Amino acid sequence: MKLEVVRPGFTTTVQDRGRPGHAALGVGRSGAADRGSFELANRLVGNPPDAAALEVTLGGLVLRASALTTVAVTGAPCPVSPGGQNAPITLWPGDELVLGTASAGLRCYVAVRGGIDVAPVLGSRSTDTLGKLGPPPLAAGMLLPVGPAPRTFPVVDLAPRAALPDSPVLRVTPGPRRDWFTSPDELLSTVYTVSPDSDRVGIRLTGPPLSRARHDELPSEACVPGSLQVPPSGRPILFHADHPTTGGYPVIAVVEEADLDVAAQLRPGQTVRFRPAS
Repeated sequence: MKLEVVRPGFTTTVQDRGRPGHAALGVGRSGAADRGSFELANRLVGNPPDAAALEVTLGGLVLRASALTTVAVTGAPCPVSPGGQNAPITLWPGDELVLGTASAGLRCYVAVRGGIDVAPVLGSRSTDTLGKLGPPPLAAGMLLPVGPAPRTFPVVDLAPRAALPDSPVLRVTPGPRRDWFTSPDELLSTVYTVSPDSDRVGIRLTGPPLSRARHDELPSEACVPGSLQVPPSGRPILFHADHPTTGGYPVIAVVEEADLDVAAQLRPGQTVRFRPAS
């Protein structure tokens, strides 16, 4: 079975749990930015949690089914036809799945029973937009292969989720270069705005610049998802799914792994704050 891409939406990529363990080769983890929404979509169609699905930025995706199948849409709230979000949807041959524009949040996830069966690269089917690994972003007319349906059947018929916060507060732990800043606690007292110049690599934040106590050069150091790296502008960049494995700017703090799903749904113009992790 294959799904035909009628409209690819604003940007749609194939994602799974990513390719951890290759940082020594300069290859980042990649994978779904909002892992909770991704895993829920797979659970709703009875897939194993590592099956590849589609990550849709802001919606706009239209798919056409060539055979009877089950799909599910989760993540950022958006109009879905037929059916709705957070529940299994049956598509008959010729049916189209249509996603409207997300009303909040940034990323939707579309899982199809059997998973998107593109060829894996380094053990993952994920598109890494920085490393240029995995399949290319979707384009109109593309045919997406779907794997064989799993033996297990969906056991959840509806999984409502809490609304996304208007102004999230993300938990952080101190970074390895906190002492490079004259007043590092200003990070916790500042309300930042998400810049339009943000993507799966990093979320750029605008606001009052953080002043440096040291201005010498820093050798490149290993970076993890959630690192808040501060370039010479003094305005933090939150490294996300496709972040580089090393960076040469000081990391003032690291966002807790559990809060990265919330960060993945931040839209340009939205505000965000930080607080110490307990």
